[in-house]
Amino acid sequence: MGKGTKIFDEICSERRGVNTAVLEQTVALAVEIAREGREGRKIGTLFVVGDTETVMSNSRPMILDPLQGHPDDAKHINDPNVRETLKELAQLDGAFVVSDEGIVISAARYIDSVSDNLTLPLGLGSRHMAAASVSSRTGAVAVAVSESSMVRVFDNGELISEIIPELWMWNGYNSSLKGKVSTRQDDEVTVISRAE
Repeated sequence: MGKGTKIFDEICSERRGVNTAVLEQTVALAVEIAREGREGRKIGTLFVVGDTETVMSNSRPMILDPLQGHPDDAKHINDPNVRETLKELAQLDGAFVVSDEGIVISAARYIDSVSDNLTLPLGLGSRHMAAASVSSRTGAVAVAVSESSMVRVFDNGELISEIIPELWMWNGYNSSLKGKVSTRQDDEVTVISRAE
């Protein structure tokens, strides 16, 4: 994703109700994780951006939190060292919680998931259910990275966008988004968003 690209504008708009710059940094990191994996294998993870107090009260640690006790100024999502740390921690099960200020508050969180009134496309797993659930019950936006190298963004309990990090994957891909969609591409990613 070249500098100055506006490929994520539709996803990271103010209508999401979270800090757009932080959401864009999070989506870009999710795409990096989807593209690169870790140590030769694909990994999946979940980022929950915004409404941290409510998200934290609707989740619990799966293991001792590796980010707990570190100062906030050492956990900002736009810091290259933090991004590399998060890529390592993404190998652990659980979600990251990111504040509107861009501070990664917690890692390896189990998100309480409620599936009532959620409609997800068939084939999406528990990580996506957790993403839809947390985005429906809080003011947060969830960004799920699949082990299949797909990044999906959820807001208000609904899948709003799919990001395909490699153009070669775009050939023959059928989107899970229903209804009218818009597609944007640059040299490195394809973004399919629900038209609003």
